[in-house]
Amino acid sequence: MMIKYLWLALFLNFCTPTLAQKVFKTSNRSEADKKIFVTTNRSEADIMVFETNNRSEAKPFSGFWFWTKNRSEADWKVFFTKNRSEADLKIFITKNRSEAGMK
Repeated sequence: MMIKYLWLALFLNFCTPTLAQKVFKTSNRSEADKKIFVTTNRSEADIMVFETNNRSEAKPFSGFWFWTKNRSEADWKVFFTKNRSEADLKIFITKNRSEAGMK
């Protein structure tokens, strides 16, 4: 059982290192690191996102996203899709900072 949790921790650290960061919205699907679908259903979301105006709050796994206008500053470039099945990640945008993070 412990090995299972160790593998999960390794996967989260190396395969998905940026679930909360400085994020740049792109209109070019091929440029995006992730295709995002915004859901209105909390239980469907992979991550609860709180949009912050404070750059220093945008840390990995916190669920706090800081939107940047500078493409080169971004940790993630995201493309918003209207097609749920096309999305790499489903997010729910919350106004409550305590709800932010992985589900």
